[in-house]
Amino acid sequence: MIDVEDLIALVRNYNPRSDPALIRAAYAYGQRMHDGQYRHSGEPYFTHPVAVAAILTEMRLDDATIATALLHDTVEDTRSTHDELVAMFGAEIAGLVDGVTKLTNLQLSSSEARQAENFRKLLIAMSRDLRVILVKLADRLHNMRTIKSMRPDKQGQKARETMEIYAPLAGRMGMQWMRDELEDLAFRVLNPEARNSIIRRFLTLQREAGDVVQKITADIRAELERDGIEADVFGRAKKPYSVWRKMREKELAFSRLSDIYGFRVICNEVRDCYSILGLIHQRWRAVPGRFKDYISQPKSNGYRSIHTTVSGRDGKRVEIQIRTREMHEVAEAGVAAHWAYRDGERVANPFAVDPARWISTLTEQVDTGGHHDEFLEQVKLEMYSDQVFCFTPKGDVVQLPRGATPLDFAYAIHTRIGDSCVSARVDGIRVPLWTRLRNGQSVEIITAEGQRPQPTWIDLVVTGRAKAAIRRSLREEDRARFVRLGQELARVAFEHVGRKASDKALATAATRLGLSDRTELLARLGSAEITARRVVETLYPDLAAAAGTEEVDARRPVVGLPDAEAFRRAECCQPLPGERIVGITYRGVGVVAHAIDCPALEDFEDAPERWIDLRWHDGRHSPAYTVALKITISNDAGVLGRICTLIGEQGANISDLRFVDRKPDYYRLIIEADLRDLAHMHTVMTALEADSDVAELARHRDMQRKP
Repeated sequence: MIDVEDLIALVRNYNPRSDPALIRAAYAYGQRMHDGQYRHSGEPYFTHPVAVAAILTEMRLDDATIATALLHDTVEDTRSTHDELVAMFGAEIAGLVDGVTKLTNLQLSSSEARQAENFRKLLIAMSRDLRVILVKLADRLHNMRTIKSMRPDKQGQKARETMEIYAPLAGRMGMQWMRDELEDLAFRVLNPEARNSIIRRFLTLQREAGDVVQKITADIRAELERDGIEADVFGRAKKPYSVWRKMREKELAFSRLSDIYGFRVICNEVRDCYSILGLIHQRWRAVPGRFKDYISQPKSNGYRSIHTTVSGRDGKRVEIQIRTREMHEVAEAGVAAHWAYRDGERVANPFAVDPARWISTLTEQVDTGGHHDEFLEQVKLEMYSDQVFCFTPKGDVVQLPRGATPLDFAYAIHTRIGDSCVSARVDGIRVPLWTRLRNGQSVEIITAEGQRPQPTWIDLVVTGRAKAAIRRSLREEDRARFVRLGQELARVAFEHVGRKASDKALATAATRLGLSDRTELLARLGSAEITARRVVETLYPDLAAAAGTEEVDARRPVVGLPDAEAFRRAECCQPLPGERIVGITYRGVGVVAHAIDCPALEDFEDAPERWIDLRWHDGRHSPAYTVALKITISNDAGVLGRICTLIGEQGANISDLRFVDRKPDYYRLIIEADLRDLAHMHTVMTALEADSDVAELARHRDMQRKP
């Protein structure tokens, strides 16, 4: 364990004006509070807070943050109280400790609903003081470094949480070194065989080719010295997890993987960065499409650097990053550079971002009013995505996650622009809306009055802001349709238990389900957010339970059938449970059930001896009765898929689909669906009729088909 005087020396290396009395007091208090507590490894527990404080000294953080690290577990794990910390160390440090304590209690790998709420708390903590997250990240880093002493199941849980939450968060904050180490430590737990395999391959490569890093570093230094540019050159093999991720993403074997080595050139002036870039491209061939200038277009967390990939010695691809010393400080510390000290003063680094401004750009596109799964999707997209930078026709810069499309670009400008977008021009060329944007492209959005967001747009966008806006617009547009569909679903469900879906009954059900009124209930019912069965169970639990237990035997679904007589439905009229039926006997076939209004019955008016009085069994039938529906739909992208989805959402299975007529603007087709009964058919047809792209819909009876 680091002695208190050694810790003070670490702080004074970058902050000679540090307050040693504060650090001594926090150290002594934490040691006293944790006395008698031990970690899983058997070490005194206080070794952990001291190690966390030491990690934070590497980021050159202020005294308050170092003291917080020493105290961060006292309120959670000892008899210490918040009031006592305020009295001894002041409100600032006590508030930071309280923030870390609350983050410790967040179960970020819990169920979606809990996880969404905890993510909201995480964002709130970050917005109040980002130093809370820095302490928490250092805490997680030390825990991962010492994870071997934990139970195997606990190791897996912590490693997954680190890989999914904390490592991407560190990267988004610009602390790439911490992200790399957290990912590699988690990778060691989650897939040790893969990690060891990559390390063995690196060793084999080094034996075969020698020390490639040292050779290329010497080559770069020689070029710089020849041109009289003063700079430091560093090289390394990339972390095992980074190599593993590339192998999986690109589906390449290790032997075919390029740029597994990374190099940094750190110089004094911005103009030197571009001079060095020119020297490197003169000496080695640049790889097309692998150049990024984050100096002219910096990332939102302050990161600036030039990235280029070249074919280096022996044709091996290597990535080279070029930056100034000030840029390198921000690249190492990320957002934490705002608090960094040098010689007792805050570093006046022109590239360090204001944490308040950074957190506002991080959270401004997160729609906290959405459903928990939507919120999770948005926050993960906004927090953990790499960025691309595109331009408006006027030259303004728009930052978007990697993989963004012109629709994302349109919604980033304004929701109204996104809603009315019909197409886009990228670098002057008209492109589809699903085109993935790249760094430096100029994007012009083309809009039209009357255009509204389409359901298929959800799959075209990647930003949380765009997804939230599209869903909100679709919900508003579809609300009336959902209400109509919900009314029909409620009518059928209530009739199934012998009740009527009156306004009063629906209002009562809405109140019991915690909804504002019957209209909200019907809208959620129609959008499949709640089921009709749940509504019925809310009012009539006994009737719903009884109705649910009466399952009709699919082998004998009708009453009145002679013993041992074979039975089947007529293919001409396809009768359903709930319809009046009559049986006709056929020699060698058995009894065939026709709907009472089937025109084919006219052929048997003179043969009354062949008629058999039949009726369907009461109760719940299985969805085994095929019915043909003739439907005319718009000839637009995504319409047919949406129609099939609507049918599936109503619990029906499509057994056949065939086109009858194809026109430039419409399709006419026959869909055969397996249904439960007449009410089920009405539910499916109501859902389809409510879709704006369905022009005509009718039950199809093919009288040419023989029984």
